[in-house]
Amino acid sequence: MNLKDMIGGWFIGDFTPSVWTTSDFEVAVKEYKAGDKEPRHRHDIAIEFTVIVRGKVKMDAIQYGEGDIIRIDPGDSTDFEALEDTITVVVKKPSIKDDKYIV
Repeated sequence: MNLKDMIGGWFIGDFTPSVWTTSDFEVAVKEYKAGDKEPRHRHDIAIEFTVIVRGKVKMDAIQYGEGDIIRIDPGDSTDFEALEDTITVVVKKPSIKDDKYIV
């Protein structure tokens, strides 16, 4: 398997395709081009951590860069904008289908 075969960079979790199916957590490696945006969303159950591996992003009007780790607790919402070409690693626990709500 290859990351390009996964959907949105998500490669571990309770979904298909996945290299390891588990409801315990989800993992993604995501690539963005400068200017890419994701709508504001929240999770009611899952906690989510985003690591900025390369690039710069803005989430909730705060700028983050290489090495920053962002924690999003259940019920908190965030938006996302890539200010530069960016690579992130995202871990979400647990992996729950339909726990993403666009705000």
